[in-house]
Amino acid sequence: MFDAATYARMPFAFWTVIMFILGCVVGSFLNVCIHRMPRGESIIRPPSHCPHCQYSIPWYLNIPLVTWLWLGGRCANCKAPISPRYVLVELLTGIIFAGCWIAFGRMSVAAALAMCLVFSGMIAATFIDFEHLIIPDEITIGGMAAGFLCSLIAPATHFDVARRRFMTHPLPAMRDSLLGMAVGAGLVYGFVRLGKLLFGRYKIVLAQGTKIYFGETAISLPEEELPYEDVFYRRSDAIVFEAERLELVDRCYCKVRVRLQPHRLQIGNETLTPEQAPFMEAVTGEMVMPREAMGLGDVKFMGAIGAFLGWPATLYCFGVSGMIGTLVNVPLIAIGKRHWSSRLGYGPYIAIAAAIWIFGGYKWLRWVF
Repeated sequence: MFDAATYARMPFAFWTVIMFILGCVVGSFLNVCIHRMPRGESIIRPPSHCPHCQYSIPWYLNIPLVTWLWLGGRCANCKAPISPRYVLVELLTGIIFAGCWIAFGRMSVAAALAMCLVFSGMIAATFIDFEHLIIPDEITIGGMAAGFLCSLIAPATHFDVARRRFMTHPLPAMRDSLLGMAVGAGLVYGFVRLGKLLFGRYKIVLAQGTKIYFGETAISLPEEELPYEDVFYRRSDAIVFEAERLELVDRCYCKVRVRLQPHRLQIGNETLTPEQAPFMEAVTGEMVMPREAMGLGDVKFMGAIGAFLGWPATLYCFGVSGMIGTLVNVPLIAIGKRHWSSRLGYGPYIAIAAAIWIFGGYKWLRWVF
């Protein structure tokens, strides 16, 4: 299957076109993953359907690129608009698959296909993280397992820094894969812990006498609503404030310190569970809120990158993704489009850095560091 002589019987450009078509088909499947995985839905059943009218899409209306353009980006049945993301993902995946073949096809067919696999995971992770600020375990943990197996079949996905060439034997590549998982996940996890220690809290200053409502699913501030799932990432996270007045359904407090965690509510010296206080009304002038430097999904995502590409790639991706994130977000903060405390998906920056590594960034490793 991976014998280069078999593929050499046809022109290299022919296989480039085939890889582009294959990429578009895979991109169509990635669209299903991007839509369904964050919602906890099966990516197999039901078959592709319109999310608006549930119309089951026949095969001849499910041709990558062609169908979306032919229908003008609308459902054939209810005419509801279909997001341009679908055609963008298909086109992007097709171009990247062709690029992987051009970059690695002459050296190793197996490596070219393995790079297509890692890009498939990165594309799905990027679009999911961008929209939902999560990276599913199916991509990250599954990516670690797939990366280790690919190092056995396609050792050329790993770059030997000492010899400045791609690996050719499975054993060193498998060792590099394991080390890449450990270094990648460990490096980002250390950054998560350090960020939590240094920047794990921020203060919201309110007008004196502001009323805040704590419901069953969210906190209602004067100008916004914060779902608890966006506030609490771990059991140790806490919202802390001094309440001038605090009203529960069955009791009232004055001049009391409140500490709310996912599993515990502490009012002065009294400890309750959140279920015992499904609704609270507080009057306060400021609150200290928890926040994360990065999420654990990013930790596992970098581990998956390391499994496919090795430990030097994780160091490179960690540094370059930080540069990219800074270049993107600091200007947005400066012009008021983003706040310092805003949540952001870091997975896309890791994926971009990994793409740069794959398409030549390994040549700049010494210069970058």
